[in-house]
Amino acid sequence: MAKDKIENASIAWPLERLTRLMRSGEHEGGLNPAQWEALRYLSRANRFSNSPIALTRFLGSTKGTISQTIKALERKGFIAKSPRQDEGRSICLALTEKGIEILKYDPLAELSKSLDDLGGKTRRRLAKGLADLLETDLKRREQPSFGICSSCRHFREKAHEDRADPHSCMLFDVGLSQAESLQICVEHG
Repeated sequence: MAKDKIENASIAWPLERLTRLMRSGEHEGGLNPAQWEALRYLSRANRFSNSPIALTRFLGSTKGTISQTIKALERKGFIAKSPRQDEGRSICLALTEKGIEILKYDPLAELSKSLDDLGGKTRRRLAKGLADLLETDLKRREQPSFGICSSCRHFREKAHEDRADPHSCMLFDVGLSQAESLQICVEHG
């Protein structure tokens, strides 16, 4: 059992150190780590997942923290809120041009540069291992996966080949464009 703890620590400790290094750069550009995370999330979220509630679930934060994060990003001009069409009081969050622009300077890009230095086989194994670890931890914590639409059980590829939105989400009964099929969804299953 002690050997397992040492092996687990040899994985967990570098992950913690990498996270700390990445976080140390997330106070640049007048943003804090929560604001960077919100911007990253909104850049990847589909139209069913661009709400304050989905953002709260994804980040695992409190409603109050997310509310303050949204207000700050809106005040800084990085996101815009609008009513969700046909859904009463529901809100949509969207990146503004300024929000899209600031993501070009995302501190996470520094980690991506380091990943470029790894060999292809190492990157693939690392990606697979981290994805498996994340999936296991999310299940243990009973958290949603927020996976990519095209990997969801509700996704149907080329269900409507003759349309601009050739794919289909069977859960919401809507067509999906190729770009939407690569976004993350709160209802991923």
